[in-house]
Amino acid sequence: MNSTTLDASPSLVRIAHIVYALHALGLAIGAFGAASVLGSFLFGWPSIVAVIINYVKRSEARGTWLESHFDWQIRTFWWALLWALIIAAVSAVLAVVLVGIATWVVGLFALGVWAIYRVARGWLRLKDRQAMPSAQAG
Repeated sequence: MNSTTLDASPSLVRIAHIVYALHALGLAIGAFGAASVLGSFLFGWPSIVAVIINYVKRSEARGTWLESHFDWQIRTFWWALLWALIIAAVSAVLAVVLVGIATWVVGLFALGVWAIYRVARGWLRLKDRQAMPSAQAG
């Protein structure tokens, strides 16, 4: 658990909830729309707006228990993008032997489930006013 010295302002807590809601909206659009869950999460306007808000408000969260949530949200987005690119590259190479399509579908599905888990876990901990584990601890 991150050590923090300051309590977070109610407005900053509200912003963290809004960011989780935007990420959840991006995931839901993918789940119930024509796009994939992960594609909507990475390239849809809700998550892009959420990441921008994260970077703009991140400095206000420094030293509070919310700092870990802002870091968690940012890392979730960028790690999902990195893994999506890796899966796409590996699948493109494997497409030569016709298994690339399967690795692409399975990989992006698994990554979508991971993104849903990250958003849900973070949002539930935020609701309970708990910091997220540090990047070094898990």
